[in-house]
Amino acid sequence: MTTAFRSFFRFLFQRGELPTDLAASVPTVADWRLSTVPKYLTSEEVERLLRACNRRTATGRRDYAILLLLTRLGLRAGEVVALLLDDINWRAGEIIIRGKGLFHDRMPLPPDVGDALTSYLRRDRPICPTRRVFIRRKAAHRGFAGSAALTSIVRRALGRADLHPMLKGAHLLRHSLATSMLRSGATMGEIGEVLRHRIPNTTEIYAKVDFDRLRSVAHPWPMGGGQ
Repeated sequence: MTTAFRSFFRFLFQRGELPTDLAASVPTVADWRLSTVPKYLTSEEVERLLRACNRRTATGRRDYAILLLLTRLGLRAGEVVALLLDDINWRAGEIIIRGKGLFHDRMPLPPDVGDALTSYLRRDRPICPTRRVFIRRKAAHRGFAGSAALTSIVRRALGRADLHPMLKGAHLLRHSLATSMLRSGATMGEIGEVLRHRIPNTTEIYAKVDFDRLRSVAHPWPMGGGQ
């Protein structure tokens, strides 16, 4: 917000609407690295989210497959959107993820994710020229335009499951996977490998949700004394 204000003031000054550049008058606001705690769903809430999908409908089966990719593999929304039919190696049980920075990563395809993808591809995916895996239900049949479509799918799923977290986008499920792994005893290195973090420091933020281990290193509050 402060950056937007500075830009706006500079714009007004350049246009001659302001006699003085007021950009310098906007105070700075500290934005400490790793200052926030990741928002996440518990393992029970994730399963509740998945159960809320109506798998008797074509849209429900498509959304269920998408949600499984987000919850089981921790994919980013853009990675699900970019997934191609050729990226799935059924014989090897692998899937290629087209990640950030044009990196391509191979990940194992969990059986439940494979079953959901198979069901969607065989029964529900419209016939169309695009090689994208996930296709819009309404004509013209083509892949999703961007990550916003995945955000809408996650929001609707949260509403069906009567879940109301502060963060409602696809990244919520990526955070949820990391938190679940951490509480199951996974190391930071293992979590970073699953999430495909290129820099180990990126994974550090998840240490903040391991409350039991944090309690073990916390110092007692000093008692007594006059001050």
